[in-house]
Amino acid sequence: MSSGRLATRPLLCVLAAIAGLGGAEPAMAQGKLDARYVATLAGIPIGRGAWVIDIADDQYTAAASGTTAGIVRLFASGQGSSASRGHVRNGNLSPSTYASSLTSDKKSEELRIVLQNGTVKDVSVEPPSPPQPERLPVTDAHRRGVTDPMSAALIRVPGAAQPVGPEACARKLAIFDGRMRFDLQLSFKRLETVRAERGYAGPVAVCAVAFRPIAGYVPDRPAITYLTRQREIEAWMAPLAGTRVVVPYKIMIPTPFGLGVLEATQFVSLPSSTRPTPTSARIP
Repeated sequence: MSSGRLATRPLLCVLAAIAGLGGAEPAMAQGKLDARYVATLAGIPIGRGAWVIDIADDQYTAAASGTTAGIVRLFASGQGSSASRGHVRNGNLSPSTYASSLTSDKKSEELRIVLQNGTVKDVSVEPPSPPQPERLPVTDAHRRGVTDPMSAALIRVPGAAQPVGPEACARKLAIFDGRMRFDLQLSFKRLETVRAERGYAGPVAVCAVAFRPIAGYVPDRPAITYLTRQREIEAWMAPLAGTRVVVPYKIMIPTPFGLGVLEATQFVSLPSSTRPTPTSARIP
């Protein structure tokens, strides 16, 4: 797997971290996001995607889909989708299921994770992955106190101040993606102002992101070494209206082939009383 592809997977998984990291507070307000993204590598378009998030008083759903685009289609084509569902308890997000489907010219894969109170209860992958003795094993302990890759992108900011600020980045994300257990350490860098082609215009919190593999990986794989040493990964977090949740507006990942960027072109976020109508993350 290339460095760029591995870097994108843990950050987005498709949009690619954080559920239930704040203190207990009153129930979260309701809101919905309908977003569209474009991925580029060294300035060249390589893919596009969509993301829909719906947060209610007692439950939430998030669904994303994406496909290759531009010159990449001359060499390989692929598409994928992923979705997460969970409960809202005491204002915190608690994931219950995560599923992803990936299809390319050479293979297809269906993955499903079942969680309960931050513990992985079941994992299924079809077709099963071939055994790799050199891969560090994932133990039962590694499956506790984690979130799935999709829920991990929904960052709840505690307190009463505006969600866009240093608190949005002050956290460590413990993630299990069905094979690998890894941490993403976020830290605040600065504030920026963005303007989507449609939707949000305003401040975002820019978080530095450090990747730390824990289990389920091959230690001497070059992509793992590259990501572990990388100190220039950034996640630009924008607010989801009507809630105290921030989500990625833009992600920047340096790769050996140039800067990889995933950036929103549409970011329509509204409280529940005036929700946008789209209910699917399918690419038009």
